[in-house]
Amino acid sequence: MGAMSVRHKSSEPSEAPHRAGFACFVGRPNAGKSTLTNALVGQKVAITANQPQTTRHTVRGIVHRPDAQLILVDTPGLHKPRTLLGERLNDIVRTTWAEVDVIGFCLPANEKLGPGDRFIAKELASIKKTPKIAIVTKTDLVDSKTLAEQLIAIDQLGKELGFEWAEIVPVSAVGDMQVGLLADLIVPLLPEGPALYPEGDLTDEPEQVMIAELIREAALEGVRDELPHSIAVVVEEMLPREDRPADKPLLDIHAFVYIERPSQKGIIIGPKGKRLKDVGIKSRKQIEALLGTPVFLDLHVKVAKDWQRDPRQLRKLGF
Repeated sequence: MGAMSVRHKSSEPSEAPHRAGFACFVGRPNAGKSTLTNALVGQKVAITANQPQTTRHTVRGIVHRPDAQLILVDTPGLHKPRTLLGERLNDIVRTTWAEVDVIGFCLPANEKLGPGDRFIAKELASIKKTPKIAIVTKTDLVDSKTLAEQLIAIDQLGKELGFEWAEIVPVSAVGDMQVGLLADLIVPLLPEGPALYPEGDLTDEPEQVMIAELIREAALEGVRDELPHSIAVVVEEMLPREDRPADKPLLDIHAFVYIERPSQKGIIIGPKGKRLKDVGIKSRKQIEALLGTPVFLDLHVKVAKDWQRDPRQLRKLGF
């Protein structure tokens, strides 16, 4: 009987909440990270930043699915630091790892675990909260015995370092084997929520547009019925804060949330400004995850009378 009721449930897709979140793939150079990214996304994607100095990690690609949106972010490689800059870079890597929802550790099936893998795994072990998936790549290059040995070795590595892999998944991006399965395993580890990016390719999408979209999403959450389309967000400026040490940058983002009528102002701002504050906190987190840099987000609500019907306003609001 049990199986029956389970099956009944899964045939009603409305029950499964939509999920959206960030994942990053780590691993030694040539572990198959970018091949895997491209296989998951289905085509080569990269978002280029118009202000390179503010972007520490880029969105490498976005997997759109009916039930979820998985955003793959890049992190600079982690390495044994020989210099102060190396240490700073490693700090950035750790921050990113702590910010994403899932970390995929890529280990090629055709190479025994080495000191480089151990070094990365040790760092992963220190990041307690983020679920970690071990992804065994290049499985098309080995026989099943070698693969089995590698899977056991990876399981052991986690145990030695005192953590449990959320999953250990063999894949071959070249043969497209199990790449879909990998996405299936990552999705349940993402937080519930609406898509963070519009459908379609996100190639060379300017950051300002993406940031405005994140703020708009957060602002609409919970008030969609009252203000379905009457919110537009414009990022007025993004400036690195002056007088900050190089390893502690801060990006100031000034944005306006435009509504059509004064009566909508209260809905957006909420009692004692609580709602707007929540919108700020939520979108700031997502913006920081996107840009990889701490952000000070300054949000103001403005009334742009009937902006949806005014061509001049629409141009100004970027439509």
